[in-house]
Amino acid sequence: MSPGEISLLVALVTVLLLATGMSIAFGLGFAAVGFLLLFQGADALGILGEKFFGGIDSFTLVALPMFILMGATVASSPAGRDLYLALDRWMNRVPGGIIISNLGACSIFAALSGSSPATCAAIGKMGIPEMRRRGVPDGLATGAIAAGGTLGILIPPSITMIVYGVATETSIGRLFLAGVLPGAMLTALFIGWSLFVAWRRGYHFADTTKRFSLHERLEVLPKVLPFLLIVIGILYVLYGGIATPSEAAGVGAMFCLVLVALIYRMWQPQRLWQVFRESTRESVMIMMIIAASELFSYMLSSLYVTQAAAEGIVALNVNLWVLMLIINVFLLISGCFLPPVAIILMTAPILYPIVTQAGFDPYWFAVVLTINMEIGLITPPVGLNLFVINGIAPDVKLPVILRGALPFMLLMVFGIVLLCFFPGIATWLPDLLMGPAG
Repeated sequence: MSPGEISLLVALVTVLLLATGMSIAFGLGFAAVGFLLLFQGADALGILGEKFFGGIDSFTLVALPMFILMGATVASSPAGRDLYLALDRWMNRVPGGIIISNLGACSIFAALSGSSPATCAAIGKMGIPEMRRRGVPDGLATGAIAAGGTLGILIPPSITMIVYGVATETSIGRLFLAGVLPGAMLTALFIGWSLFVAWRRGYHFADTTKRFSLHERLEVLPKVLPFLLIVIGILYVLYGGIATPSEAAGVGAMFCLVLVALIYRMWQPQRLWQVFRESTRESVMIMMIIAASELFSYMLSSLYVTQAAAEGIVALNVNLWVLMLIINVFLLISGCFLPPVAIILMTAPILYPIVTQAGFDPYWFAVVLTINMEIGLITPPVGLNLFVINGIAPDVKLPVILRGALPFMLLMVFGIVLLCFFPGIATWLPDLLMGPAG
């Protein structure tokens, strides 16, 4: 069989395996082992163990479970509630302020947790009922939180960026910086759209029946500010060359554990055990996917699938931006069916050399890829954030949530277009603080 025929067969079999509901790690692993046995025989099995464990034999990956533990610790505490309350008390007199408060809380909590579903759950549990109580339409209330939750994989520290950095051997610190301004840009676009809706439809959304005193506005801040200082501290030590990502993540996780114990009295063994259990489960799942993807990448390379795909795309001889459009469409479709980590690990061996050879900045591309993954989180049939929101507000039908999220999806597409016209949105801050990429 030709490499092209093998690549089609690999794609078909892998999709069928994953469509059965099989774990992504096992699906990739079975596909890799099966095709190696089919085309290279039993001799190929001798290197499988080395490739599998080699996929996770990296000190950089220590940062992954530490950031996950940090996010799980914050997500298990009432920090999201306090963050929402703090913003709401400052913004309650502003037309549309209730939505601005929720989106602002989503962007800040995303930086604390690094998880989109956790952001949706933490902010949405209190924000959605409150928005609906104040007259915000169900679609706008749920769509805003679903979209705001996606910021968790873009605003640093981001698990998705760490996985991309490991898969492409790029600087995690520079990737974190690349996500800062695009994350702020998307937050501003979401808020701007919400204010436009408030003005266009004649809604005011201001709770004119209640005024908060300065004391009431300040009393929640001591519970929230220490967590924000941790994120700022992590970014400072990373870009100041004081600590590696793994060291910064470990210290950040420890401080978050201490803070939730002191501020929220979360020192009961059963509550801490739940935090460690959930973070360990997610860490092992991601590590298994990384290890299996290493096998999968080795299989693709050994059967010349990666090289054939790259040569085929180059042979199209199309304009660079047409090439980028094709890649974006592919990522959008993939994001509708697979989680971000799996897509990055499966496509990085193919897309990364194509993108860099075409002259695109790999850190800029990481942001574009991540925004595509964000769109997938609120797009059927597997849009995870949609189902999280539906669980929070079960009386709001899924089509209503989807219609509410649709304008925010279009805003993310617009964000990608802006990044294509102005790549400096992603590259300016890393170049300013860390110098031009080598």
